[in-house]
Formats: sequence, C-alpha cells, structure tokens
Amino acid sequence: MIGGFVNRVAWIDLTTGAIDYKGVDESDARKYIGARGLGVKYVFDNGPDVEPFSPENLLCVMNGPLTGTDVNMSGRLAVITKSPLSGTIADSHMGGWTAAKLKWAGFDGLVFKGKAEKPVYAYVEDGQVTLLDASDLWGKGIHETLTILRERHGEKCDGMAIGQAGENLVRFSAWVNVDDRAAGRNGTGAVGGSKNLKAIIIKGDRANRPRPANKEADREARKRALAAIMAEENITSPRKGGLSLYGTNVLMNITESIGALPTRNSQTTSFGTENAELISGEYVRENILVDEPTCHACPVACKKEVEITEGPYKVRMESVEYEPAWSLGANCDNNNIASVAWIIDRCNDFGMDPIELGNVFSCYMEASQRGYTNGDGTLDWGDHASMAALVEKIALRQGVGDKLAEGTARAAVAFGDPSISMTVKGQAIPAYDPRGLKGMGIAYATSNRGACHLRAYTPAAELGVMPFGSLKVDPLEWKGKGELVKVFQDVHAVSDSLDLCKFSAFATGMDEYTQQFNAVTGLSYTVEELLLCGERIYNLERHYNNLAGFAEGSDYLPKRFTTEPSTMKGSEGHVCELDLMLDEYYTVRGWVNGVVPESKLRELEIV
Repeated sequence: MIGGFVNRVAWIDLTTGAIDYKGVDESDARKYIGARGLGVKYVFDNGPDVEPFSPENLLCVMNGPLTGTDVNMSGRLAVITKSPLSGTIADSHMGGWTAAKLKWAGFDGLVFKGKAEKPVYAYVEDGQVTLLDASDLWGKGIHETLTILRERHGEKCDGMAIGQAGENLVRFSAWVNVDDRAAGRNGTGAVGGSKNLKAIIIKGDRANRPRPANKEADREARKRALAAIMAEENITSPRKGGLSLYGTNVLMNITESIGALPTRNSQTTSFGTENAELISGEYVRENILVDEPTCHACPVACKKEVEITEGPYKVRMESVEYEPAWSLGANCDNNNIASVAWIIDRCNDFGMDPIELGNVFSCYMEASQRGYTNGDGTLDWGDHASMAALVEKIALRQGVGDKLAEGTARAAVAFGDPSISMTVKGQAIPAYDPRGLKGMGIAYATSNRGACHLRAYTPAAELGVMPFGSLKVDPLEWKGKGELVKVFQDVHAVSDSLDLCKFSAFATGMDEYTQQFNAVTGLSYTVEELLLCGERIYNLERHYNNLAGFAEGSDYLPKRFTTEPSTMKGSEGHVCELDLMLDEYYTVRGWVNGVVPESKLRELEIV
C-alpha cells in the first residue's frame, strides 16, 4: 500500500450495527489522494439523489496520507457528506489532535451509514470500532459529553461530538472536538444527529504514527517546508508573524482598512476603524489573551485562548477567530468583544457554525429594520444581549429560534425577502466583501459547498500575505481573478486531501506539498500531476452537484454585491463584476455555464 496510509477504513452501518473493515483502493488513492478527495469519491459513489437527513446519506470522517505524520501542520481531518444546509457535496475540516489520534488508532477513515435505533457513540482503538450506548449523553452539550467520555475511557482519549444543535437538526450544526476545533460549516453535525450518532471517541498512540516511505527525502522535505514556515518575512513565523501573534483575527483591521469588511448584513463595507479595532486580533492579544495552544505538528500556534473575567459574559474559551469575530461583530454592528467570545463558546458547546449564526442574526436584524418580522419579534443592530439569549433558542428550536435554525437563506424566505440573505447555494458568506476583494466574489459564487473563503483563499494574493511574489494582485481588479480562483481551488483541494492546514499555504506551496507527499507515500508525482489530482477532485465535486440538481446558472452572488456600489473608503464606487469573472473562470475550467461536460470528465479520468 502507498505510504502514509494504514489501509483501513471502517464502514459502519448504524441501522444494523454491522462494521466492515476495508482497505483503501490504491487506484482511488492515486487519483484522489485521501481525506477530502477520497471522502468525496465515497459520497459520489453513494449517489447524488439521497436526502441529507436520510439513513442512506454517508457521513465520512477521513484522514489524508500526511495526517498524523511528522510533517508540519498535518493535524487535520475532513468530514464529508451531503449538506442539509446547501444540498451540495460538503467537506468540513477540523484541527487539533483528533485527526492524528484517528490515524494512530489504525484508521484512514470512518464511514457511517444508516440510523441507530437509539443514540450511540463510536469508540475507536487498535483498528477496531465499537458502537456504545449514548442515551445518557443525548441532550448534553459537547463540553460535558466529551468530559464524561474521557472520564469513562481515559484522559488520553481524543474525540469529537455533536451538541443539542446537531440533535435537533439545526441545519448549520457542527462536529466539535476536545480542543474546541470544529468541522464547522455545511451542517455536518446535523447529519450526525439524523443518524443518532452522538460522538466518536478515539484512543491512539503516537508510537503508531505512519513512517515515511523515504526517510531521507522526508527529512529534507520537512526541513525545507519548516524553514519557509519559520521565515520571519512570512505571516506564519512563530511568535513573530501576524498569524502566530494574533491568530486569524490579524485580518480584521486589514480588511477594514480597504473597505472590504461586510457590515450590517453587507449593507456597508466598513465597520469604522475604532469599532473594528475593538474586535481585532490586536485588541484580543493586548486585553484578554491567556494562552496559545497549538495543533498536532504545528509550530505556528494560531489558536488564541481568551478569558473574560467581568460582566455578563464571563468565559474562558478558545478561540476568537476572524470569521466568527466578524459574523457576530461587524456583521451585526456589535463591537463588544466579550459578547463575541461568549457566543462563540456557546456555539462550541451547542455545536453550531458561528459564521452561519452571525449571518442568521444579521438577516433577522435587517428583517427587523425593514419591518418584515411580523409575529417573530425583532432583533436590533448591535443588541448583543438579545443575540446571546437567542443562541440557546436556536439550538433547541424554540420560538423564532426554530425558524432561524433553518439557516440564513431559509430564514430570509420565511421573512418574505430572499434578497436579505447573503448566501450562495444556501450557505452564508464569511468575512470578505466582494466589492472590496473581487476574487472572493468569484470564489463564493463557484464554491462547490456554498459561499466559502476556504475553497479559494484569494485574499492571500489580494492582501499580499502569501509569498507568491508575482501573484500579488489588486483586490479591486476583476481581470485575471477567474484564473486565479481556479488555481487556488485546485491547490486547496490538494492540501485538504493530504490533509494539511490551509495556513501552510501562507508559507509553502505545491513544490513543498509534492516533495512531502512523495517522501511519505513513496510515489514520484510531479507538481503538475499532484495539482491535476486537485483539479480532478474539484471537478468530481462539481459533477456531483450537477447531478444533484445544481444546473447551469447555479453560480451567483446576492445582488447586493453586484448592483449596490460600496460607499466606503478603499472600495468606494465598486461593485463585483461577477458575470465577467464567470466567463473567464468557465473558460479556464472547461465548463459550460457551471456544468462539467463529459469531455472534461473523460479528460480527468473521472468517467
């Protein structure tokens, strides 16, 4: 078998309790790498016609060939399924140590199908999976659930769970692990809830980590990649670079300064310098930071643990990331960082995506502003106390929370005005306004899992936080962004399948990825061959979506971004020229108005 794999995937039928252990098909591994790529292949082979909440839907928890090795930033796993939020193919990733422990416990992946008669959890150790009764855990939050299970099975266990939001099929519920790292987007937690799967607990020993096929090449490849990660000029530099010092929230002041910070449900592109500062990474570090933990094999330590010691939002939590700080902050006209931290922590316990939650709030706020809410009460801009009170109501589907639990797009329809939903394919946008960062416009529109910054992180080039030199581009220029997005999408499909943290791309690229992949696996791919795998994965996802009903014209943006010019400094007068970028993008992709033609499928050996 290819190096890096333990050649074992558990196929778990929750309906019958049967567990079948299978190897990884080598042809699939060569074509789809692992993690995201292999999970997408499994979900595709299962068929695109399944309903997300049906027992027939697959829930895949997958490692890549580099996961759990000594390769830097290799501590991630992918959760792949059909999304109940968007109806698209979905992959969502988490960091921490869970992924490494799963590999060390003897698995490349766990694939769940069916529905258990009563709540269960999966216990994973020494290449075996056992389904155990979770009836006593149903109704409990993630923090309590994982505490109980670690007391039951040992403190060295790692694991992930759903909270009450997943149990109640909140369409944007998440899996969260013992380090409060989440597979946050697309509602993967709700799929777990629909299957009565409460948690996955893993006991794995580092001594069982995969050894590279070529030790000398692995040593050299890791040395080269680490030198780039550590280099002082890079944002990843430990304790020196912005990502290490301030976490992902290093971007708040930067994005605000160029008029690309969506505010008040994207009615404007700026929160104001003083307001943005109060929810920024710099403010967090200077005022509430208490610890800086890290994930498996990562020297960057971008996680920022904070503590609020006074007022109504007392909490110690991890971590105030950029997107949640924006979604619950600027997006809702809220500059109270304590409330933001408290709400994120509640999301981590109930198991909800705070990006979607903040958009649900801002949609409700705009509906209130415009008088659409009728008997559903109101939510005023910046009312963080009411936001905090609504979190539990959404998780438990109480009152207006039941409507909001359906996600931003469905909530806007229920309020009577779909135009106040800042969503693509049913999933809400993250923290970048495409009138000020044009690349994010085409990235949102063409993302296979709905609006997303992680399918193609163009701000890396548009904001100049990536060592790509010639790829530094004007954020307000639309020309060339279609081609740029295609490249980023393919590269990120590779890193998600290896499975490496995307932040590695702030210092390294396809050269380093290919060297590390070859050293661990024993293969001899060229950069072009590995990148072709990324293109194949992206096209397979798109083909799945096409078959699931996302036909021509399914790539779009909310009209606010294409018809309402920004009035803020840095992007004033700009709209997002999506149609022009789509033409360019489809040309470089070889697609027909968003649909993968059979000739492209044959070219990529998908069919």
